Amino acid sequence: MAKTNSAANAKLQYEAGQEYNAMAAMTDSGDHKTFALSGVNLWSQRSGYEPEVRPDGLATGGAVTPGSSNNTVSVAALTCYLAGILTTVGADSEVAISRPSSTHNISSVTINSSGVIAVVAGTDGTSFSATRGAAGGPPLIPVGSIEIAQVRLSSSTSALITAAEIFQIIGTTCERWDYPVWNEDPFNGEITFASVLPTSHTGSIAKAVHARVYEPLFTDLEPVMDFVPPENSHSVSSTQVYGGTVGSSSSSLGQGSFKTFLKDGISESFIGLKDETLFFKFFPDRNKSPYLICNGKLGISRTYPAGDNISAACTISATEAAVEVTA
Repeated sequence: MAKTNSAANAKLQYEAGQEYNAMAAMTDSGDHKTFALSGVNLWSQRSGYEPEVRPDGLATGGAVTPGSSNNTVSVAALTCYLAGILTTVGADSEVAISRPSSTHNISSVTINSSGVIAVVAGTDGTSFSATRGAAGGPPLIPVGSIEIAQVRLSSSTSALITAAEIFQIIGTTCERWDYPVWNEDPFNGEITFASVLPTSHTGSIAKAVHARVYEPLFTDLEPVMDFVPPENSHSVSSTQVYGGTVGSSSSSLGQGSFKTFLKDGISESFIGLKDETLFFKFFPDRNKSPYLICNGKLGISRTYPAGDNISAACTISATEAAVEVTA
């Protein structure tokens, strides 16, 4: 007869606290879409401790329009994120743009790492190019700077710059902090952008991304019993048609749950975390390494019997199923 195991020696841990991790640069995985924080694998989702992800880029203002004198543009006041810090930059109505010595040149209007408007001129060419660093193409932007517009000139003759020569297109010629959008994975401590970030900076790298997070700190919850992880369940439905049936399947995520016993159900620190979104770790055997981890809103329903122990039936309302960790 095959041997089976019970969970008599199991252990449940809950997120009892958080460790602060200051704003730091995230590392590009190499695909220019997925970025991670080194050494921080779990990101707390508890209210007040959620991750703050801050890609470099324009936040507000910063419209670039023709200047009132030859070879200039006007840059409106703006705010932007640089190295995770919201930076305010004043307006400048006379930003000089160099004209090509031959026929075509693209200049980038940038905010440098010091929060100053700076124009980076591209290499002159005989025609415009979309390739960064090529003759007639836009320049590579210094690391730590952001591009807010491009000015494309096809004449060496001094003149007023026109609106048609100014390009300020989000994602192409203007780096915004909130574009492209991204998804956060608190289980792996990383984010994934909806599309690849342009490699428009020196060294053909993407713009910088920074994040400030809190890492969960776990405490054993005892005594506890009957842990059920949040998991997907699947169902099948069918409709009878002439000569047969047409079937379809659907999935739903169930609540996690467990039961714990209390002293008074009021003064315990665990009770103070009800309605918070927390991480939970469940070890089927407290002396072994494999565990399940899940994240969800803690619900508590207390019972005060006259002749038995005070207890709480707890639920974990998760947005994704528990994850198995074997190592």
